[in-house]
Amino acid sequence: MILWLAQGFGSGRIPFAPGTFGSIVGLAWTALLLASGSWIVFTCGIIGGFAISVWTCGEGEKILNQKDPGSIVMDEIAAIPLCFVGWLAMSFSVLPSPEMIFVHYWPVPIIIFILFRFFDILKPWPVRQSQSLPGGWGVTVDDTLAAIYVNFSSCVLLWCFAKRL
Repeated sequence: MILWLAQGFGSGRIPFAPGTFGSIVGLAWTALLLASGSWIVFTCGIIGGFAISVWTCGEGEKILNQKDPGSIVMDEIAAIPLCFVGWLAMSFSVLPSPEMIFVHYWPVPIIIFILFRFFDILKPWPVRQSQSLPGGWGVTVDDTLAAIYVNFSSCVLLWCFAKRL
């Protein structure tokens, strides 16, 4: 059961691009948190997702006897909602519904998703270095740092786009 969770409910077992498929599950997790309509629930979901990721990813490494195996994608799932925080905070005074985000503003989640995959794969400083942390910490913190890069980048893009209007 722990390995199934660490592998993103099976999405990490897809033989190609498991991190991308885990990130897609992360979009579903984001939609679920948005459906609460509460910043408190959204924030607690991010924190809880981080904690669950550290634990399950660390246990998944032990079960598979590998350091950060590709099939472990709970770290991507946990990081995706964090990628949206900057844009949501800059653009909405009240937490919007999943429909508002994924239907009316659909280009933004696509851009955020692409940015996350870019920074997760590129691993700029200190993302790559954080992978040396022990156990599930190294697996999860690198994606969390990639999400921080996404927030910065998406907020800069939003600011630049807003200035052009």
